[in-house]
Amino acid sequence: MTGVELVAAALAAGASAGLTDSVSAAVNDAYSALRAAMARRLGVSGQSLEAVETAPGVWSTDAVAASGVADDEDVLAAAREVLRLSGQPVIDLRDAKGVQVGDHNTQHNTF
Repeated sequence: MTGVELVAAALAAGASAGLTDSVSAAVNDAYSALRAAMARRLGVSGQSLEAVETAPGVWSTDAVAASGVADDEDVLAAAREVLRLSGQPVIDLRDAKGVQVGDHNTQHNTF
């Protein structure tokens, strides 16, 4: 998952988690921290962030890429935390070999 995809997924997860009554305070706090980190990176207010959203918490990957927030370690750390707390952990399989994700799989490797 690229930084752009990570931030876009975390924004969507945080926004959609906020729509349910059962969302934990930790997810709300992490989502607020992500938005604050993005605002600091962009040098704008929270209202300016809302102006570029296609829906609450939803940015296109093009908008995330153009903003440059996906290159900021504080933003990426906040995005990872939102995904972790919302039950969507980030799994980085770059350069992995012979990996399976999921249950009840069969795999035969020849390297």
